Amino acid sequence: MATHHIREYHPEDYETVRDLFATGMSEYVPTLCVHMLKQPWVILVLACTFCLLLTSSRSLLLPILAVTLLLAVGRQILGYIWSMYIDHCLQEDLLDIPATYATDKGACFWVAEADDRVVAIVGARPSEEHLGELMLKRMSVRKDYRGHGIAKALCRTVLSFARERGYRSVVLNTLMVQHEARAMYEGVGFQMYRHYVLPTLYGHLANCTISKYRYDIPSVD
Repeated sequence: MATHHIREYHPEDYETVRDLFATGMSEYVPTLCVHMLKQPWVILVLACTFCLLLTSSRSLLLPILAVTLLLAVGRQILGYIWSMYIDHCLQEDLLDIPATYATDKGACFWVAEADDRVVAIVGARPSEEHLGELMLKRMSVRKDYRGHGIAKALCRTVLSFARERGYRSVVLNTLMVQHEARAMYEGVGFQMYRHYVLPTLYGHLANCTISKYRYDIPSVD
């Protein structure tokens, strides 16, 4: 297990934090592509394109090239849309981290250091949906430091913070491509309580599902 140290965010961590988040989210593009290829309408479009071109051209090469081109174009479009989502996140709470996580005593942002550098991040701020809920956000661990318990340690840091501040529960959202993250959160004790498709055209086309998790803080009598 990698030796690590968890501390609160410092202003000099700004660029590293943003880069860690962006890099970590970018790694989901291949998984997103696989997810899209499993959608019935995508399979139907590719199959119809292949069959129509095969019938009209009586050549196997043309439909293969056409489907390959469609896959390549689709990969680029998905990558672009995903990068827009990452940029959107960077322009929200990660644009001014102190303003979002340091001005409120009920919020905080942490980094984990290992080998004299920041290798993981996580933030927590009050939920906008329910009073007494703390929202865990922006969890990300460098790829070469995963599997060493750093993410779980950050989760426990958030849970301890929630207990100290008197929160009733800690909640978080995960996307359909975050399989390892879900397993990690469940291992810590979070339980999924809601699962829904993003209510937008893109959400329905991509079957973009969001799973909401909660960890209830035991009350102290």
